[in-house]
Amino acid sequence: MYRTLDTHALTNWEALANTTFFAREVAAGRIIATNLTDEVAVGGDWAGVLHHERVPVITYPYEWTFSMLREAALLQLDLLLAALGEGMILKDSTPFNIQWRGTKPVFIDIGSFELLDKGDIWVGYRQFLAQYLYPLMLTARVGVPFQPWLRGRPDGLTAKQMNAVMGSKSRLLSKSGLLHVTLPARAENSDRESGRDVRSEYKDAGFSKEMIEANVKGLRSIVEKLSWEPNKSRWNRYAADCEHVHLQRDAKAEFVSSVLAEGPFGTVWDVGANDGHFSKLAAQHADYVLALDADELVLDELFDSLRATGPGNVLPILQDLADPSPGIGWRGMERPPLDHRSTPDLVLALAVVHHLVIGRNVPLASFIDWLANLEARVVLEFVPPDDPMVVALTANKKPHEIHRDYTEESLRGYLKDRFVIENEQAVPAGGRRLFSLAPIV
Repeated sequence: MYRTLDTHALTNWEALANTTFFAREVAAGRIIATNLTDEVAVGGDWAGVLHHERVPVITYPYEWTFSMLREAALLQLDLLLAALGEGMILKDSTPFNIQWRGTKPVFIDIGSFELLDKGDIWVGYRQFLAQYLYPLMLTARVGVPFQPWLRGRPDGLTAKQMNAVMGSKSRLLSKSGLLHVTLPARAENSDRESGRDVRSEYKDAGFSKEMIEANVKGLRSIVEKLSWEPNKSRWNRYAADCEHVHLQRDAKAEFVSSVLAEGPFGTVWDVGANDGHFSKLAAQHADYVLALDADELVLDELFDSLRATGPGNVLPILQDLADPSPGIGWRGMERPPLDHRSTPDLVLALAVVHHLVIGRNVPLASFIDWLANLEARVVLEFVPPDDPMVVALTANKKPHEIHRDYTEESLRGYLKDRFVIENEQAVPAGGRRLFSLAPIV
């Protein structure tokens, strides 16, 4: 991964490379490893080229859980304080500049570090509010998920929008609500109407580095105290409370392990990961595992579990297969869909097909086609129509509203054109069936 620098950017890089915090944070894995290189020759007006270490996969804040966004915010503020301590500053304050290696956040935008001139302000303050603080407050204080907002508007919430959403709650936030919600909302309108050069005004007034540090430390205290504590979701107690999970998990683990033993695999997708039981199993035989699930609470709990006990090569990603992250941004390619950012070698699709076909009305043939287009090995669990979970999903459906081809016979028909069935096994205590599939290339 290479990045070209103009003369101004090269000056900032040289200053950054000579700081003590940069080497320390790179060694700690909190800043991406970077060096100036002459391996790549570029023409034009470029003054230098940086070589960056790669991260396993790019993800976006609208695919993170509450705890993930909070950890990214704390890293952003910690690096800003470290930079201020050595005469530099982070000009940007966006979570899009942070990625993950397992559950460890890493800052990747080296070009955001700039030399701090006397009287400079923190121009990233409002961006931090819009893309970090307000989304976290939205979930912690109001109980509204931030992900749809950031997916629909990656620039985040404006102060005016947040003030309107919070309403009287802004006053309940006391000093933090006044300083970071109410007052910025008023200033937002004033700045827009007057076109003031706020940056120059603060510089003329003698704005100091110490003032920035005080603001950053105050924000860090606020973020650290924010918490999201919903009672439960539909799925976060599923593995613990459902009897059939306990009866069938060992048999599934044995079957999955037999496939994993044929590895090692580069990347494994665990689709419908829930509590991450099979993600952790796959991590023993893979370089990297993406634990995909549509339930934020179950993924947030998995994130906390992975941070506490590992393994370190599993990354939870909030992803609804029936409504996945789309291609957005410039020309729809600036932030592409997940399957354009990651290529799995093995897909675990355990107890997920009925939720898509019955619960979300995705045609069975279309689901198999999606799996086949990934060109990966697959472990698929088929849950038959008479399974209690399928019966529950069809409770409020009329017979004609259920896909008639949701049968094992139809499944086999769709599979034979796209996959080779390498192995199959009935799951005890029910009519479920496991398939080990290899794509027909």
